[in-house]
Amino acid sequence: MTDRTIAPAKLLSVNVGLPREIAWQGRLVRTSIFKSPADGPVRVTRLGLVGDEQSDRAVHGGIDKAVYVYPSEHYPFWRENLPGLSLPWGAFGENLTTEGLLENAVRIGDRLRIGSAQFAVTQPRTPCFKLGIRLERRDIVARFLRSGRSGFYLAVLEEGQLAAGDSIELIPREDQEITVADVASLSDGNAYNQDLLRRVSNLSLLPSSLREHFRSRLMEK
Repeated sequence: MTDRTIAPAKLLSVNVGLPREIAWQGRLVRTSIFKSPADGPVRVTRLGLVGDEQSDRAVHGGIDKAVYVYPSEHYPFWRENLPGLSLPWGAFGENLTTEGLLENAVRIGDRLRIGSAQFAVTQPRTPCFKLGIRLERRDIVARFLRSGRSGFYLAVLEEGQLAAGDSIELIPREDQEITVADVASLSDGNAYNQDLLRRVSNLSLLPSSLREHFRSRLMEK
């Protein structure tokens, strides 16, 4: 086991949104990707934030993806690469916009204490086409994956309350070394890394459906 030094982290914005219908490529699409910063404290339940809902629970939300985190450090990159597009906090559909928590430092299974709530890091985000609706770019899903700036999902371990400005305490899980960035890389640059696929597919801290997905890509099972 090795000690990790984690820089101070902070919650910059808490973002919520309700389902709406948007015209997209000639049809109406129901989506909850449009999030806006909340005023004041927000209650956290096992299934997410009060005032926030998912449009398609078959692929979004649930125990393992109750809350989505996106680092504020990625916004300058996107503002440079998506010129002319307004990108306020919550623009990537995240519930929590943070400072000081990056994918290459945060590990699967790490715990976060924010306000009176506690969370566990479960997996990186793999976006669906609805990100293209929010950012008005059909190519954004591929660009998002290539960027390595995935953000990550949290499960809620202890319900509570949080608010913008809260400090974030990261409680490291030292019994494994697979980061959010490691798992996210298997969707692009490390897609054929059999050693990493094997390690990730055996990581009990990942949701079982994701472990099975990675196990199916092993050449020797």
